[in-house]
Amino acid sequence: MRPTSQGRAAVMNDVARLAGVSHQTVSRVLNQHPSVSPATRERVLEAVRQLNYRPNAMARGLAGRRSRVIGVVSFDTILYGPASTLLGIERAARAAGYGVSIVTLEQLDHSGMVNALEALADQSVAGVVVIAPQTAAAAALHSLPLGVAAVAVESNVGGEIPAISVDQVTGARLAVQHLLGLGHRKVWHLSGPRDWLETHGRIEGWRGTLEDAGLPAPPLMTGDWSARSGYQAGLELARRDDVTAVFAGNDQMALGMMRAFHEHGIRVPDDVSIVGFDDIPEAEFLSPPLTTIRQDFDEVGRRCIAALLRAIEADLPEGPDRPEPDPHVAPTLVLRRSTAAPKS
Repeated sequence: MRPTSQGRAAVMNDVARLAGVSHQTVSRVLNQHPSVSPATRERVLEAVRQLNYRPNAMARGLAGRRSRVIGVVSFDTILYGPASTLLGIERAARAAGYGVSIVTLEQLDHSGMVNALEALADQSVAGVVVIAPQTAAAAALHSLPLGVAAVAVESNVGGEIPAISVDQVTGARLAVQHLLGLGHRKVWHLSGPRDWLETHGRIEGWRGTLEDAGLPAPPLMTGDWSARSGYQAGLELARRDDVTAVFAGNDQMALGMMRAFHEHGIRVPDDVSIVGFDDIPEAEFLSPPLTTIRQDFDEVGRRCIAALLRAIEADLPEGPDRPEPDPHVAPTLVLRRSTAAPKS
C-alpha cells in the first residue's frame, strides 16, 4: 500500500481529500452504488489508484453484512452518567427497531477498541456507538476503521465521527449563574477526575462565568466522582470562613460534601449553598433536596441513534434522508432547597 506524505498507509479519508469528495462518497464508489456521477466515480477511483488504497477488511465486514443490531462499546462503570447514557441509547435503538449488542471493556484503549470491533464485526452489526467520556477513550476512537458507521457519545473525538454530548459548559454556567444571581461573590468548584472530558467542560463553564462577572476563581478542588471525595473536600472547606457557595461536579460529590458540612455544624443552605450536576434519582430526597443540573440522557440516546442511522444510510444509493441532529444536548437547572442567598 502506498504510504501518504506522513509515511503511513493510506486510509479512506486520504482518498476523499485527494479526490475532493466526502468519505461517504468514497464509500459509495467502493461499494458500487449507482448514485455517484461518472465523473466523480472516476476521480475517486483515480485517487484510489494513486494512493494504492486498500479498504479495511474490518470495515467491509461491518458495512457489508448489515443486520438490525447496533453495537455499543462501553466501559465497566457503575457511575450514574455513563450508565444512564447506555440506557438511553438502548431505549432509542429499540424504538428505532434495532437490537443492541454491548461490549464492555475494563479500559477504553486502542487494543481494547480493536478487540471490541472484531467482536462486533463477527455479529455483522449495522453500526457502532462508542461511549467515550475519557481522554484516552476519545483517542482510542481513532482505531475505528473509516467506512464503519459510528457515533461517539460524550466525546470530542473530532474528524469524521459524529459526536453527541450534553453541553457541559452550559450546564456549569447555569449552576454558577444561579449562585451569582443569589448574591454569592465567590463560588468554589469541586471537579471530577482530570482525565474525563466532562470535567474539563464543567471547569471551563465555572471559570468562564466567574471571569464574565469580573470575579476571581477560587483554587480548584478535584475529586473522583465519589461521595467520599466530596466528603473529603467538604472537610477542607469546613475549615475556611470564606465559603458561601459550592458547585460540585456531580451529585454524589455534593452528597458527601453535605455530610461533611453537617458534621461541622455548617447548615445548607443557610451557611453554604450547594449545586450538583446530573440530577440523580436520589437528589430530590436529600436533606435538603439538592439543586442540580439535569442531563437528558434519553435525548442523548435519541440523537445518538439518529446520527448513527444517518451515517448508516450515507452508504445507501439514495443517501441519508434524516436531518443531522444537533450534537449538543441542552442541560437544565433544577431548583430545590440547597441554595439560598448568602447571609448579609
